[in-house]
Amino acid sequence: MLFLIILILSFASGFFLPWWVVAIAAFLAAIFVGKTAGQAFVSGFGAVFIVWVVLALFKSIPNDHILAKKIAVLFQLPSWWLILIITGLAGGLVGGFAALSGLLVKKAFEKEQV
Repeated sequence: MLFLIILILSFASGFFLPWWVVAIAAFLAAIFVGKTAGQAFVSGFGAVFIVWVVLALFKSIPNDHILAKKIAVLFQLPSWWLILIITGLAGGLVGGFAALSGLLVKKAFEKEQV
């Protein structure tokens, strides 16, 4: 459930808002729905990874990957799709750590049950 919420919020905000809004979406989703630290990190990482790769493809496919190919040459990478994976990893880490932070903030303010 957390994965799907982060995926939808990140994808919807990815078209209109700055890149860092995915961190806020993952943070808030984990506060309300998150259960364990592992689940929060993996859900945040996976959802934002997928969203960033898909959004990068939406922008790269229409121009035949011109910019991605030039950036790959700049970083001495053999292919443009490696830039796509690196982009997804960067976004995934942002989403994963934001979701983990949201869950830890939630746990910090929960009352201890006896």
